[in-house]
Amino acid sequence: MPHVVTAAVARRGRSDFTVETLHLADPRPDELLIRFTASGLCHTDLEVAAGRLPTPLPVVAGHEGVGVVEAVGSQVSGVAPGTRVVLSVDSCGVCSSCVDGQPAYCADHAALNFAAQRADGSTGLTDASGAPVHDHFFGQSSFANYGLAHRQGLVAVDDDIPDEVLAPLGCGVLTGAGAVWNSLRVNAGSTVAVLGTGTVGMSAVLAAAVAGAGRIIAVDRHPHRLELASALGATDVVNAAETTTDDAIMTLTGGTGVDYSVESTGDATAMSTAIAVLAARGTASILGVAGQDASVRANAFDLLRGRTIAGSVMGHQAPAALIPRIIAQYRRGRFPLDRLVRTYPLAKINDAVADARAGVTVKAVLLHDSA
Repeated sequence: MPHVVTAAVARRGRSDFTVETLHLADPRPDELLIRFTASGLCHTDLEVAAGRLPTPLPVVAGHEGVGVVEAVGSQVSGVAPGTRVVLSVDSCGVCSSCVDGQPAYCADHAALNFAAQRADGSTGLTDASGAPVHDHFFGQSSFANYGLAHRQGLVAVDDDIPDEVLAPLGCGVLTGAGAVWNSLRVNAGSTVAVLGTGTVGMSAVLAAAVAGAGRIIAVDRHPHRLELASALGATDVVNAAETTTDDAIMTLTGGTGVDYSVESTGDATAMSTAIAVLAARGTASILGVAGQDASVRANAFDLLRGRTIAGSVMGHQAPAALIPRIIAQYRRGRFPLDRLVRTYPLAKINDAVADARAGVTVKAVLLHDSA
């Protein structure tokens, strides 16, 4: 029996989302029905809506969902109705990367996460006219109060943590924190530069503080974000609107550069800067989504000084391992995610988008009415 759902839809030729009533099919044997209670708004969702990523439109995006399992297909095991879950990246579960505990590098990553449809090309959603609307985006499409998901993307969580804290864990927070802990392996006493203090960058600042970094330099163009970064552990801040970033970082480090850098803006110039400010044997983690054809420039002689450029996606660790790790730090008061978040009802998604683009909000979280 199809479910009537409320969803934010990205349609071709529109610059905003439209909140619509759609119909959702029952889960197939390999699917689960999720009642979403909240979803983070991520830059990747905006890139999809703008048509700059290989996801077909119209589509219900959303890939930072939190909710409750309502029904389980006959082929699904290990989770029962009533389980509260955070949803993250989808994966096949059987390729070498998945077996190695790195599902974000799954051989079928693009098809399972960006194609926004089942393997047979069908969708679970239809609109008022009966036309298909793409779903299964990152195995969830959480910009709706109900959706279909796969077992691989689910992480069971306790009931005591608020939705608005859990929602960002599906992508943005684990991307920034995991880059620091798992890709860079930042060590105590080291120097870290974080370029961009949105959700990903601010999570990198928090993770660097937890790792015991001796100096954390936060770079952004928004003074209020730099103020928050200072409160969350940054020892120094650089306003990129007022000074040249690489000069400022080199001055702060006495000309030696930083041991580690994290780039989260998606800007090609910032990516090059993240490499240029490295000390000898330093490592830069490039996280920003700059478009499929973006390139990074680095001076070849600088690389001869032992510098390393590391790509990292979705935290460089299985979400089932990384999300509980972040939650544990949150419980200890060392990872105050609530300070990044501003909530909006799903009906106000375009206000959330405007605030995110203007830098007013660090992390917008959409709250669903699932009645």
